[in-house]
Amino acid sequence: MVATRELPALGARATAAEVRASFPSIESPAERFRHTILRTIDGLRQQGYDHAEALRALFPRTILPEGTYDDLVAALVAGAHLLFFGPSGAGKTSLAKDLWELFPKDVWVVESCPVLDSPLSVVDRAVASRFPPCPICRRRFAPGADLARFDPAAVDATQVPAEFVRLREGYGFARVQGSSEVFPDHLTGNINLRKLEEVGDPMSPLVLEPGKLLQANRGFLLVDEIGKLPLGTQNVLLQALQEGTVTPSKSRESFPGSFVAIGTSNLSDLDNINDPLSDRLTSVHIGFNDRHADNRRIVELGRSDEAGTFLPEILVDAGVRVVEAWRLRMGDENPDIGEVGSNRTLIDVSERTAAIAILGGRPIPSSADLRSGLLHAMRGRIRARSGDSFRQNEKRVQEFVEQYLAPALRRSAGVYWCRYYRTVLKENKGEAEELVGEGRRLKDDATLAAGLSSDGPLFPRFRGFSRFVAGRERPGTGIAATDASLSVYRLLEEFSLFSCTEEDNDDAPL
Repeated sequence: MVATRELPALGARATAAEVRASFPSIESPAERFRHTILRTIDGLRQQGYDHAEALRALFPRTILPEGTYDDLVAALVAGAHLLFFGPSGAGKTSLAKDLWELFPKDVWVVESCPVLDSPLSVVDRAVASRFPPCPICRRRFAPGADLARFDPAAVDATQVPAEFVRLREGYGFARVQGSSEVFPDHLTGNINLRKLEEVGDPMSPLVLEPGKLLQANRGFLLVDEIGKLPLGTQNVLLQALQEGTVTPSKSRESFPGSFVAIGTSNLSDLDNINDPLSDRLTSVHIGFNDRHADNRRIVELGRSDEAGTFLPEILVDAGVRVVEAWRLRMGDENPDIGEVGSNRTLIDVSERTAAIAILGGRPIPSSADLRSGLLHAMRGRIRARSGDSFRQNEKRVQEFVEQYLAPALRRSAGVYWCRYYRTVLKENKGEAEELVGEGRRLKDDATLAAGLSSDGPLFPRFRGFSRFVAGRERPGTGIAATDASLSVYRLLEEFSLFSCTEEDNDDAPL
């Protein structure tokens, strides 16, 4: 809807005549979405964002591979329905939820309409021809409640009550989880027995309990794992995408079903989507990120703060590198291990590592905790089809972790040290040697280490290193800065040997 003045407060009430005076036109959900996206991008550009930054900012909780943002936003601006396909755990459903967050939700509706008809659809022939009102509203505002006599031009607009509402679950937003048990009636609706007792006619639209497609009218529909829907159910969805209407099997009348549809599918289910439905969806591949920094960001966004455990950046980084190595070498063709390299695993590794340390009574996890965390998280993503296959895949995961964990820790420790050595120490070898010497004195002497908590002239290099660790990693109130910096120092001593080479960069693969 294109407003000519400031939008009213949620819950505001008016008549269709008043709505038409202030908001003389109505847009489809896709058109409203398009204008919201363009306005948001324009506002971001005015704040100094470049094109790529503005597109990424549309989805603050989703990290996508480079190029995917352009494909996605171009399709949405063009008014397309979308199919997100790619490996399991790549973030398809999370992205769809981000789109719903971005979707414009405030609209005028006919008060008490079960499918949120626009007031203009009831009182304006031109609008009604494009966005037909539901049969319940047509009967409600027709002379003598006779559907055949309904004419928008003859409806008294001052007698049509309107309300300004925000779309929500079941009212402008609906989600369908694909499975073989989702039948057409689940999408179109079922007979409400209480209403049937009141009306008496099982074919009357008044007895219908709106299904998912009707609940999504004027809003947003998410169909997870669309390829798992039976063909008959897919055909019901196809009618809505083609015509913007839904015809329940036990109704004489069609209902409006106009929405932006987002479907998701794993690679193995793509062949199960029938061709006519697939043709109505613009396919956007959602794959794993190639850039290490993006995968690190996924972990930062997904990690829970509830545990309150300090997890050194070197361990987080190394865990990400092991999962990245799995993706490169193992692929996702085998469905039994396809999710072992997923984004969910990336996040789980850090969560499990912290949990294992807590259970062991250790306030700061170690490299051994990371090893256990990797095994827990990666084994937990194996699909258990049979005992034998699970054990074989479990062995593959264990052998992989044993092979790639140490190189990952060396790379992560090297990157960490190089960052400090180059940016803080300015590649001063003498200062580096002094720091290493101070750290060796402190790491095994609790009395000396305790003295670092107070200001003083002793160990000036390590104090500087401690400030760097605290500023970069923010260990929180439960962990002393000295303990955090010493834990990082021990990891550097064990895995980087305080050396800095050209290979120590973030995006270089193992």
